[in-house]
Amino acid sequence: MDHLYITPDDRLQKVFDAAAPGSVIHLAPGVYRQKAVIRTPRLTVIGAGAGKSRIVFDDYARKRDEQGFEYITFRSYTLAVCADGVHMQDLSVINDALDPQVKGQEVALHVCGTDFSMTDCLLRSTQDTLFVGPLPQDLVERYEGFLPDDFRRGAPMKQHFINCTIEGTLDFIFGCGEALFENCCIRNVKEARKIGYVAAPAHSLEQEEGFTFHHCDFCCEDGVEPGSIYLARPWRDYGLARFEGCSYGAHIAAAGFDKWNDTQRDRTARFFEEPVVPGRVDWINRSEPTKNKQAREGT
Repeated sequence: MDHLYITPDDRLQKVFDAAAPGSVIHLAPGVYRQKAVIRTPRLTVIGAGAGKSRIVFDDYARKRDEQGFEYITFRSYTLAVCADGVHMQDLSVINDALDPQVKGQEVALHVCGTDFSMTDCLLRSTQDTLFVGPLPQDLVERYEGFLPDDFRRGAPMKQHFINCTIEGTLDFIFGCGEALFENCCIRNVKEARKIGYVAAPAHSLEQEEGFTFHHCDFCCEDGVEPGSIYLARPWRDYGLARFEGCSYGAHIAAAGFDKWNDTQRDRTARFFEEPVVPGRVDWINRSEPTKNKQAREGT
């Protein structure tokens, strides 16, 4: 197993491209103001601590590229992982573009690979901080020829986040991944629109696993108004999310969940909360995906 030791003077993209599968990359303390994509499988990237090793960039959805096209959400990332079996720990990934009401979505980490894991890390941005792939099928088709093929992979993908802090304002955990968040701090930051949504799942009806928040703490910074934040809204009709044994600050709206603007996704979304907090909307906890239910019952 190769161990590579790098500093902020090194080019992350060059290091990621040259590393052999299974390598361990150690990031020295400092700010790596770089945009990069990991395409090498089974890499382990280890920082000196979430407050010490920071990967930072400032792209955003409404930025124009050299051809005059907008970056859109899925090119605004600071770091993209388009390989399987990647693990990251003790570092931060940050998009510091700010002003999402003007600039649009600002992704910090874009994951389009399976068996991804992240431990003791910080993800920070505003709108759309963390994308857990794959894309919804309609976007896979829409962006053919515009996004790289490895950004458009449609296979099921699993991700695992442990003891991480994830910060944002609007739909800041989104996608179709089978993503498990354990003992994480999910933190809303304030912004001009004064309303926010944490999760925006877009799972297909065929998927029986979605987002699971297990013993997570939903907190906020000073200035986020009480009752102004919803735990989830379905980005696509059958978005799937579970909230198990979580704790919630006063910034979380009593209703808990939103159907997404003027849609009728309250009829199809699959949202579950255990235990249910009084005052929640009446369309959650309607039916348990078969595989989940069997696993929880030990059958």
